[in-house]
Amino acid sequence: MQDIALRTPQLAAWLAGTDIGLLELRTPEGTLRLGRQGDEIIELPDEEAEPELRVIHAPSVGVFLHSHPMATVPLVRIGERVEAGQAVGLLKIGPLLLPVTAPQAGIVDGVHAADGLAVGYGTPLLDLHPL
Repeated sequence: MQDIALRTPQLAAWLAGTDIGLLELRTPEGTLRLGRQGDEIIELPDEEAEPELRVIHAPSVGVFLHSHPMATVPLVRIGERVEAGQAVGLLKIGPLLLPVTAPQAGIVDGVHAADGLAVGYGTPLLDLHPL
């Protein structure tokens, strides 16, 4: 970001010669936003970003289950609110059932893995929209 901060005057001069109304550069160190205010190019403050979706990954290899084998109702559904530590699925590893838990409170936004799908370590299972 420091390198970009040093080049801000150059970027502003370039932007002034175009019809572009907003320039946003994102780096791992931060975001630089330049925009027009009348005839001037100014640095704009960062917008409050919406929390990004958090993907819940498989903690081990196994068969992903949406519900307990002796139940018919899934542990969670899309749009449902979950609490940190709540089971959102199960991994069947032989006779063992390992719970897959929500890392934080949120709303289930999507399901990546079908019920009964064999998954590997780190396979995306669910999307969680943090609260």
